[in-house]
Amino acid sequence: MGKITGAHTSCSYCHNSLFVPKGGFLFSQAKQKSKKWKLQPLTGKSQMINASTYSSRISTDIPLYEIPGASFDRYLENKARVFKAIFPDKRRSQQLNEEEWRIHMLPIEFLFITVWPVIDMRLRCKSKGVEYPPGIPHDVSKVLELDIIRWELQGLDDALKPSQFSLDVKGSLYPDRNGPRSRLRGQLQMSISFVLPPMLALVPEDVRRDVAETVLRGLLQNMKNKVNGSLLSDYGEFKREKQKELV
Repeated sequence: MGKITGAHTSCSYCHNSLFVPKGGFLFSQAKQKSKKWKLQPLTGKSQMINASTYSSRISTDIPLYEIPGASFDRYLENKARVFKAIFPDKRRSQQLNEEEWRIHMLPIEFLFITVWPVIDMRLRCKSKGVEYPPGIPHDVSKVLELDIIRWELQGLDDALKPSQFSLDVKGSLYPDRNGPRSRLRGQLQMSISFVLPPMLALVPEDVRRDVAETVLRGLLQNMKNKVNGSLLSDYGEFKREKQKELV
């Protein structure tokens, strides 16, 4: 795979970033026939001229049922297990180190354009209020923080490449025990900023924005469904495993 740049810098020679998944949101078995481009770092997002920026945010808040000896805090400490619960297809993911995984996502379409994203995701556990993301109370016992730290977008020819691109994805997940019953809370935010290639600049801004924001919401909703479904299901299995150990 070509060079992957940092997620908080803009990139040249990268590919369209308004994402509509082709056949789903995660993990494609489709073969890539389009040319693959290496991303190169440019200036920061704040220095982009005439850049288009789109963002979306989603949150989750559902009941959390814990048992002695199998707290959700303890479950979150096994980051590899948490990742596998959300992204179960081993063929499309690769663990890079203790905190980072590479994910080959489904091909994504925007109007007549298709791109194949590859992202590097980092999961970190934080506790005791140290370096918590904004908005999370410091009395929360443990937080799982998610970041997309590098990416590569493959599949476009020269005429369709935006000259600059910036991606920012941040998420968090944590147990909230302040109320009468425990809750699982989380939030995920995604924003993209880029300078349009001449061909896409002809598309009206309101059309681009509607499509981009709809797609971002879809991507975030997919992640939320994974947390509310697959992750909680695996946590249920984790609780059963711990109960058996006590027998």
